[in-house]
Amino acid sequence: MTPDPWVAFPHDPRDPAHSGLRASDAERELVRQMLTTGFAEGRLDREEYEERSDAVDTARTLGDLPPIVADLVPLRPAPVRRTGELVGLDPTDLDRRAQETWRAERRSAVLSLLGASLICWSIWVATGFSGPGFDPSFAWPAIVSAALLVRVLQVAATREERVAQERARLEKRQAKQLRARSWKRD
Repeated sequence: MTPDPWVAFPHDPRDPAHSGLRASDAERELVRQMLTTGFAEGRLDREEYEERSDAVDTARTLGDLPPIVADLVPLRPAPVRRTGELVGLDPTDLDRRAQETWRAERRSAVLSLLGASLICWSIWVATGFSGPGFDPSFAWPAIVSAALLVRVLQVAATREERVAQERARLEKRQAKQLRARSWKRD
C-alpha cells in the first residue's frame, strides 16, 4: 500500500473543508481498492471486507470515507523530514552525521591527492620523452603530491577535533531550527 493513498483523491477526504462534499464513484472505488489491499494482505477477514464494502457503497460524502479504512491506512502521513532538518535528531544521530562529514572530507582529500598526482605525474612522464629518450629532469610533480599528502595527513590527524567542531555546528543549527519552529507556532 502506498504511504499516503489519500493523495489520489481530487479533494482530500480528511480535510474538514472537503468532508461535506459528495463522494464520487471514482473516490468510492479508491477506498474499495484500499479495502481490497487490506483483505489481500490478511488485515481483514471476508466478513469485515464485505461489511466495509457495503459502507463504501452507502457513503454519501467524502467525510464518510476515511473512517471506513481508518485502521488500514494512516489518516495522516508520517512527517517528511527535509534533508537539512535536524529537529528530532538525538545526540547519537548528530554524532553520526559529524562522523560522516569527516569521512567525506577525508575521502575528498585522498581523491584530490590521487587525481592531481596522477595528472601531474602523467604530464611529467609525457614531457620527459621530448628528445631521443626519457630525460627525468626535475621531478616537479613530487611537490604537488607532497602538498596534497600533507592535506590528507592533516585531515586524518585532526579527526577528533574536526568531528567535535562539526557536531557543535550541527547542534547550533538544530537549536536554531527548534527556535524557528517555536516562533512559527506562536
